[in-house]
Amino acid sequence: MKLLTDVAPVRSNPVFRRLWIGSTLSQVGGSMTTYAVTLQIWNATHSTAATGALGVVTLVPMLLIALPGGSIADAVDRRKLALVMTACSAVASGALFLQALAGLDWLWLVYALVAIASAIGAVNAPTRRTLIRSVVSSDQLPAALALNRISFQTTLIGGSALAGLVTAAAGFKGCYLVDTVSFAGSLYGVFRLPAGAGATPARSGRSQLALSAEGLACIWRNRVLAGAFFADLNATFFALPLSLFPAINAARFGGDPRTLGLFTSAIGLGGMVTALLSGPFAKVTRQGIGMLAAVTVWGLAFAIFAIAPSLWLTLLALGIAGAADSITVLFRGLIVQRVTPPELLGRVNAADYVVGAGGGQLGSLESGLVGAVSSAEVSALIGGLLTVAGALVIGLRVPAFRRYLNQEAAVLAGADTVPASA
Repeated sequence: MKLLTDVAPVRSNPVFRRLWIGSTLSQVGGSMTTYAVTLQIWNATHSTAATGALGVVTLVPMLLIALPGGSIADAVDRRKLALVMTACSAVASGALFLQALAGLDWLWLVYALVAIASAIGAVNAPTRRTLIRSVVSSDQLPAALALNRISFQTTLIGGSALAGLVTAAAGFKGCYLVDTVSFAGSLYGVFRLPAGAGATPARSGRSQLALSAEGLACIWRNRVLAGAFFADLNATFFALPLSLFPAINAARFGGDPRTLGLFTSAIGLGGMVTALLSGPFAKVTRQGIGMLAAVTVWGLAFAIFAIAPSLWLTLLALGIAGAADSITVLFRGLIVQRVTPPELLGRVNAADYVVGAGGGQLGSLESGLVGAVSSAEVSALIGGLLTVAGALVIGLRVPAFRRYLNQEAAVLAGADTVPASA
């Protein structure tokens, strides 16, 4: 059984290679900005509610823009749209750099710039996802998606660790500057795409609102898709306490920015291990059960993180959480690709982006508010335990998801097949 991810798209496809490298560099810069914004607000307020509020200012624009943005991406040249949105993202990061350089302590300005960046990203990210099918062959698509996951894990490892070092040496402005410059690679990768990569399908005569509603209705009717989205929301809402990291770091490890950087890096490193060794997970037949099991491990890992007395156990728990997260994302991605009707795949993927990114922002708000009325450790512990309970409830209440069988893997294993959806 093959263990390692296939790197053929990067090795043999220069168009994908430029797009992948540019996106990776930009994501590392974005991870540094996320680190810097959270720590800047914590240092200014020493309030978990204030850091948790970042979830609101990120989530609201995302919810308002993402689904209409997916419809826009189906109506215009996607290459040009990605170029414009990437340039706008660079401007937003540049504005964060300028406010830090000027020494401004205006929280409203930081929140406003984060909201603007979130709105831009809600259009840019789904648009860039549509470009992958245009630059790789169908047989290379699974490997390309796995490589994108490795890119994401690289941002968690390198971005946060580098952000801790840069902040210690140059302050927040150093992180914001690196992020601004990193967009050059992303712009170059999109600019060098062939002209055909921006082609859009034939437009429907219906409104964007009707098209978006049709995609959401598909998710709700198909209980396998609904179960996958519920499971992911359960994990990220209750057990992704990023807003608590500065407070826990301050209480246990003296607030050292280098230690804080290791928190997110540990999650990224654990996720990188399972992303690199993703071959066996693609052969799992019961992917609904597999996703619920991974969510359970994720919740238990954060519960251990909440009470861990030492740095090594803290980082180990976060690493296990990251490993479980990569498995969850892999199963969810395979389910979305195999269960969604082809004509609805773009809109369902836009909703998938909202679930993946928006759930974490809601979780940041939830954990911050609970931490403000109790303590950061209590908030993280409760969230982890609720995630475990939520996985059990979803398994019981959405039986179609629990019974879902990956038919391709089942054929290879000689198993009986069952319907893919309720």
